Formats: sequence, structure tokens, C-alpha cells
Amino acid sequence: MGRLMISPRDVKHYKKHAEPPFTRDQRDRTTVLFGGLTLNHEHLIKGALEGLGYHADYLPVPDNRALQTGKEYGNRGQCNPTYYTVGNLIRHLNALKEKGMENIEDRFVFLTAGACGPCRFGMYESEYRKSLREAGFGNFRVLTFEQSEKVEKSGANGLQANRSFYKALIKALVLGDMLNEIGYRIRPYEKNPGETDDLISRYREIFYNAFLDSAPMTSSLRGLYKRLGDIEVDYLRVKPVVQIIGEFWAQTTEGDGSYRLARWLESEGAEVKTEPVSAWIDYLLWSSAMEEKDRFAIRPVRSAGRLVGIFMLERLFKFYFNSYRRALGGWIRRLPSQHRLAEYASPYFNVRITGGEGHLEVGKHRMAFEEKKAHMVVSIKPFGCMPSTLSDGVQSKVTSDLSESVFVSIETSGDAEVNVKSRVQMKLYEAKKKAKEEFAQALRDYGMNHEALRAFNRPGGPSGPMISLPRRYAGTAANFVLYAAGRGR
Repeated sequence: MGRLMISPRDVKHYKKHAEPPFTRDQRDRTTVLFGGLTLNHEHLIKGALEGLGYHADYLPVPDNRALQTGKEYGNRGQCNPTYYTVGNLIRHLNALKEKGMENIEDRFVFLTAGACGPCRFGMYESEYRKSLREAGFGNFRVLTFEQSEKVEKSGANGLQANRSFYKALIKALVLGDMLNEIGYRIRPYEKNPGETDDLISRYREIFYNAFLDSAPMTSSLRGLYKRLGDIEVDYLRVKPVVQIIGEFWAQTTEGDGSYRLARWLESEGAEVKTEPVSAWIDYLLWSSAMEEKDRFAIRPVRSAGRLVGIFMLERLFKFYFNSYRRALGGWIRRLPSQHRLAEYASPYFNVRITGGEGHLEVGKHRMAFEEKKAHMVVSIKPFGCMPSTLSDGVQSKVTSDLSESVFVSIETSGDAEVNVKSRVQMKLYEAKKKAKEEFAQALRDYGMNHEALRAFNRPGGPSGPMISLPRRYAGTAANFVLYAAGRGR
């Protein structure tokens, strides 16, 4: 210090801003805010938290006004999810303030994901707090739900991350995934538009109330399965199956952050296959177990204990997923094998690189093509997302090797919607052509024609939305030909 002509009293070390804690005795007067998932997920998470005794509410779907607010108060060069999320939160808090609500910082906390890592995701927490301070909410509390294992200690007293918390959260996420899959698989073929969404809305409320009453979900799921069978569908509509992969937030959000991509693809004549949050949970557990096995030789006692914890959490997660899937007649798709995804990706991508989505984008692309799960794959990510940019570099080699694959990678920036959708439309044309060729090939392979197929498509006939179609082709219509041929023998 002396050689630099600086006296010790002049040194001012950085100290993290100490916001007020969220304590257990504040639960009755504090609302936990959250957001970033689909409506089905968020409504059920609200019910799960309220069933545990918390006051909870989810934010509106973030739009481009939230993006602009986030950019106004945030640092430059952040990811779109940061801007959309914190801008959405600030707009919500300002709206409460304009309505005359007082003591907002005392009456609300925000719960979000957080983790360290090689991309800007590790900076989200500090960026949220910085933007909130700039917007006039300097003491607003941000609780970071660490992806790895826990709620950070600053909020542990007020938000108990115990077994009951994990059980409720897992149940809500799994149910949200299943409601989403039901919608995307049935909606493109329903004869009465809106019927599927109406039924999903009704059962979303039923599940929500079941959380409040601590009631089991299986009987309600069986009721949903029965009611879904009454929806009339036309599986002779030849539609390409488009799988959406990419950065977690961008592929999940239903608003401007993804240009409302999934619903737009539906309107363009596609059957959309979205990625369930459950698959992301499965990946986190798989990658955590892989890391601990790698460390076992260095710290066997600690790694063994952590592996047991990961195993128990995985057992709990798989129990609810599989039991709810059985209650829906086994109709919901199985989760993709993480080991198989790693095998598909490993020739191109080191599966031990776990930043962002790791090897998943590469593995899912290859799996969709090799196992005929989709006619087209769209990889969506925020503008400048570092891990996704890394995956895109690898995808150029993958698409070169899989010359018949229809793949498009897009970035969302909030102001390029027309250009992005134009690119997707060009690839969608190719996918539609592949779906029609596949359907014609199925007719030839099984000696079927439209007249014979219509007998299976009539009201009261042997077909319905919940039938278990064979999975030999990528398209639903082509698989329906195989189903009808088997029933006709």
C-alpha cells in the first residue's frame, strides 16, 4: 500500500447491498412473485405455493414493453431473458404503486432461478437487484432458487426448501408439462376449434384447487383422460411435426420473447412439439450425478452423500411423472433418455460442458432426425446467447452430416419478428413437403386409401385423440395409416 502511495484508510472494498431478509413471521403479509414459464405451469405453481401456506402470484407474460423497461434500467449487453424478466417485474411493481399500494418492498418478494456458470445467467441475480435499485425499489428482496440444490440462505427462513416444497413444485411442473402436451398434440386436429383449450382451462383450475386442498391428483387426471376422449379429431390432416429446442427461457416463454413461436407455427399448419420442463429437470439431475461421479475419487465421502441426495430427488421426480402419465393412459410421451441424448451429442459436443443447455441442442437435433420424432427442428435462443452460439457452431457440422434434416436456428431480439418468421416459413415449406411425401409413402406401404381411413375417422369410430398411435413415422397422419391398417386386419 505504501509503495502505491495509498493509505489503508483510503481503501473501500466492495460490499454487496444488504437487503432486508424474508423471514418466517413475514409469510402472512408477503406475496411471493415469480414468472417466466407457461400459463399452465405458473398457475399450478401458484396453487402449489399457496397449498404450502404462502401467498403467491405470477407476473403477466412479458412483452416488448417489458424488454424496453429492462434495457432502460439494466446494464448493456445482458441477455434478453434478463431484460424481459426484470422489466416485467418493474412494470408490475410500478402498476401496483400507481394504484396507491404502499410498502411494496415489504409486501412482495421475487423468486427466480440463479446459478453460477460460464454465461451471463450467473449475473442475473445482481442485474435484477441493480435494475430494481435504479427503478426506485432498492430494498426489494430477490430470492434466488439455485438450480443446483437450494434456496440461497438469505431467504431460507422465509421460504423453506424442504421435502414438501420440492414435492409440490415437482407436481406442478409435471402437471403443467402434461397440460401443454395435450394442447399441442390435440389442438391441430380438433374438429371443433377451442374445445381442447376449454377443457385444459377447466382442469387447470381443478388441479389448482387440488393443491389448495392437498388432494391427490390421480383421480382428476383420470377424469381428464376420459373427457379428452370425447373430443372429435381428424388425424387425416397431414401436418409437419416441428420440434422447438434451444435456450430454456426462449423455448418456454409464450410471449414476445419467443415471438409467440409455438402458437404461430400452429396457425401456419404445423403440429408443434415443445420441450417439457420435466426434461430439463431430468437433465440437471443427470449432469449433477455425472459431475459427482467424476469427483468421487477426489472426495468420496462428500460425493457419495450428494449422489444419494440426487438419486432420492430423481426417484421423487420420476415417481410423480410416471404415476401421472399412467393416470392419463400412458398417452403422454416418455421423457427422452439422457444417456441416449449424450450418445447422440458426444461425437460433436463434449457432454461435460454444462453451461446453458450443454449438449442438449445437438443431442435433440440428432435424436429428432434419427428416431423420426419430427420433420423439422427449430432452435430458438436470445440474441447473443453464449452457450447457444457455441451449439450453433457445432450444428453446422451436424446439418452437413444430416443432409436430409430440416433445421433452422433463430435468435430473438425483440425487433426482428418479421425476418425470423420469414426464415422459419421457408423451412416450414420443406417440412410440409416431407410430411406429405411421408403420408403418401405410408398409404403405399400398407395398401390403404382415403376411403378406408375415413371409416376410422367418423364420429363414434375406433379413433379418438387418446388412441396410442404407432411411432414408425414422424407425422401423426402417417402413423394413423399404420394404426388403421393394423385395426383393419
